[in-house]
Amino acid sequence: MDFEQHSLTVYDYVIFTCMLGFSAGIGIYYRFSGGRQQTNKEYFLADKSMPVMPVAFSLMASFMSAITLLGVASENYMYGTQFVVLNIAYIIGTPICAFVFLPVFFQMQATSAFEYLEKRFCKEVRLLASGIFIFEMVLYMSIVLYAPAMTLSAVTGLSTWSCVLSVGVVCTFYCTIGGMKAVLWTDVFQSLLMFSAVFVVIVKGTLDVGGIHKVWEIAQSGKRIEFLNFDFDPRVRHTVWSLIIGGVFTYSSIYAVNQAQIQRLLTVKSLKKSQLALFISWPILTILSIATSFAGLVVYANLSDCDPLLRAKETSVRFPDQILPYFVMTSLTMLPGLPGLFVAGIFSGSMSTISSCINSLAAVTVEDFLRPRCFGKTSERKIAFFTKLIAFLYGLLCMLLTFIVEKLGGVLQASLTIFNVIGGPLLGLFSLGMLVSRANSKGSTVGFLFALAFCFWIGFGGMHKGKRLPSYHRSTDACPVNNSLLQTSHPQSHYLNESFSELNFTIFNNSQIKSDDALFEEYIFPLYTLSYMWYAAIGWCTCMIFGLGFSLMLGEKERVNPLLLSPLVTSWSREQSPVLEVALGPSNKKVIVL
Repeated sequence: MDFEQHSLTVYDYVIFTCMLGFSAGIGIYYRFSGGRQQTNKEYFLADKSMPVMPVAFSLMASFMSAITLLGVASENYMYGTQFVVLNIAYIIGTPICAFVFLPVFFQMQATSAFEYLEKRFCKEVRLLASGIFIFEMVLYMSIVLYAPAMTLSAVTGLSTWSCVLSVGVVCTFYCTIGGMKAVLWTDVFQSLLMFSAVFVVIVKGTLDVGGIHKVWEIAQSGKRIEFLNFDFDPRVRHTVWSLIIGGVFTYSSIYAVNQAQIQRLLTVKSLKKSQLALFISWPILTILSIATSFAGLVVYANLSDCDPLLRAKETSVRFPDQILPYFVMTSLTMLPGLPGLFVAGIFSGSMSTISSCINSLAAVTVEDFLRPRCFGKTSERKIAFFTKLIAFLYGLLCMLLTFIVEKLGGVLQASLTIFNVIGGPLLGLFSLGMLVSRANSKGSTVGFLFALAFCFWIGFGGMHKGKRLPSYHRSTDACPVNNSLLQTSHPQSHYLNESFSELNFTIFNNSQIKSDDALFEEYIFPLYTLSYMWYAAIGWCTCMIFGLGFSLMLGEKERVNPLLLSPLVTSWSREQSPVLEVALGPSNKKVIVL
């Protein structure tokens, strides 16, 4: 293989520009078609007229960001295939989201998912949760915009800030003028580009190395094939237990209670169609996840004997996430346009996630904070105008924050940790409302805050104190000129910041490395060595336990509208107690005490 690193050509820039132009064109089309985005129902929920398939693709696209595409490939390159087991969690988590949580949101028909918390508990709980969500997503979307641009710029020669501004401006443009319809249909287009980018790498890399059997053979000899790690040690970052059990909680925190996903699921006409969209998104997500994982093995088969990270001075590859773009620029450049297709696919992952953030942030801001206080008797058309203005401001804020993120490197890791540790407690708060009839507002608030503080503590502690995991079975033996002092099967001695790996929530290799010198190593608090895959599960359990405990201690049992409980709870309660206490609540609505 030719290891010479090339630059993008005019054909590549044309493809990237066409991707941006087509995405903007979809926004323009929906600005001047249909209801022209003049009501918030159309702007946020697409008038509940969307077909199932684009919603399914959008659910996948908003979950699989550019960070995911680059991170999952580098995970398989550096450590192996154990991470693929996470797809089993998707199989378990999908019916939980579809049948336990989604019916409650669909019955309520509220634009903001956090409106549920006011109906079930109180206004203060709603504002607390939505405020934390805004803080989380604003930081996260700036990272999703900046991280891929920085990663690609070092390898492809693209200007970081040209990518940030072009992608940010186009994404803000079509989100602002086209609303949810534009977001959903651009997600479909961008999903196809994401698949194209991954499969181009797989096909070309497999042909270069001599076939799929050769890829598998090299991966096996490099100890990259592993699926059945049943280690019960919670410090091991990826095991069958952490990926399946922890993965179910992580998946549910995104697909069951996250505003961006719930908003998409409410854009179809019926609950059955919404559940169908969720079930269709699962195989689409799994196919892309497995394909991206295999792409990492393909790159390993091509580069493991001339590893770019081990000769960073020659290749400009500083992070594991840059390995996939490096392979593209050394292998695909002889076919004009393919590197451009790859770049377009990667930035499509960024745009689909950022558009989700912008639209959901605008919805939460308008519905939770502004409408109850500022929009009293304001007409729908004026509210829609202010809504678009807010969406535009969030897009602008996203681009401005990237300048701050660049200056404060630690914030990158901190922000990704925030995304990881907030999901579990939020899932626990909604679970208390939908699954525990005895939970009250005081107890749930205390439980949520306690779980949030606890997860932040172990999350940030793990980030700063946890140890890095070395990667073996890489060398520079096959390089044309071997200047590296590192030899085969030695870990990377100067392993740098692994900040942008894996599923949108970060992967800080905070599993403790076992060695004969363990007794002489610096003491690390045990909770800091836990695998990051357990964070969401820990947050959920902590919120549930303390939320219920404090509910029993701090207040009397509250009357609960049965429509605010999961069908799983109400059906079980009817079986246990055919005669239920029914009373009339506010507005003469029937409420039930279980």
